[in-house]
Amino acid sequence: MNPAHENNVAREDLLAEALAWKAGGKGVAIATVVTTWGSAPRPVGSQLVIDDEGRFLGSVSGGCIEGAVVTEGLDAIQDGKPRLLSFGVSDAQAWEVGLACGGKIQVYVERLDG
Repeated sequence: MNPAHENNVAREDLLAEALAWKAGGKGVAIATVVTTWGSAPRPVGSQLVIDDEGRFLGSVSGGCIEGAVVTEGLDAIQDGKPRLLSFGVSDAQAWEVGLACGGKIQVYVERLDG
């Protein structure tokens, strides 16, 4: 992974960058926090954009699950299938990726087409 990562980027800037990557011939995916419960690291609506080289911008988790989200984003770019990812403190995968904050989060990942 080659992060081009900034946590506090305005949503409009994230979408503009995603469109610029797409216009430049890159495959692009967008990940969006769609639900949270308890002590979630980022609010609903937080986004992360990923290009087909693994560069990403934005944040869906303050860093604790972003590696897994980037991997799913790369898969979405390849297969075109959206996915709904769920992470929570009771989920073994959440501990593997570092979501020990006590909350739950769902992230919708989709390829940017068009």
